[in-house]
Amino acid sequence: MGSTRRFTVRLGEETTPVELLAGGRVRIGDGGDEFLVRAVAPGEYVVAGGGHEWRVAVAGPPDARWLACAGASACVEVQPEGHGRRPARAGQGALSAPMPGTVIDVAVAIGQQVRAGDTLLTLEAMKMELPVRAPRDGIVSAVHCAPGELVRPGAPLVELT
Repeated sequence: MGSTRRFTVRLGEETTPVELLAGGRVRIGDGGDEFLVRAVAPGEYVVAGGGHEWRVAVAGPPDARWLACAGASACVEVQPEGHGRRPARAGQGALSAPMPGTVIDVAVAIGQQVRAGDTLLTLEAMKMELPVRAPRDGIVSAVHCAPGELVRPGAPLVELT
């Protein structure tokens, strides 16, 4: 295999193969597009390809990375090639902080019904705003943070039932 490493990246139910190539290059998809990835600060990268450049913030554990780019964010599962999907964790209804940050807005209240993709709260981290969105439809059963509060990675923020 040489210096190539392969992974599967999952966002929701969509999976995409990813290859880390030599020289900071990354191939997305089977025989797909290649991008050049350059670290510019801890947790911050510039991704270039197809005549475009994006600044991307990355945080979280190796198997569940939070990505923020151009005002959008998502948590993706990252699995080495040949490994199955990781099992569901206990307390899956709780959304936790992906990185250290400051809560700048809480957009929901206990008892509120939300749809997948609704913004629940907004964190400020690494000079970027990171909206935390509902991963599924549900009802807010708890809110564990308030605007202005500093949160640590993994700290529970909101629970959905």
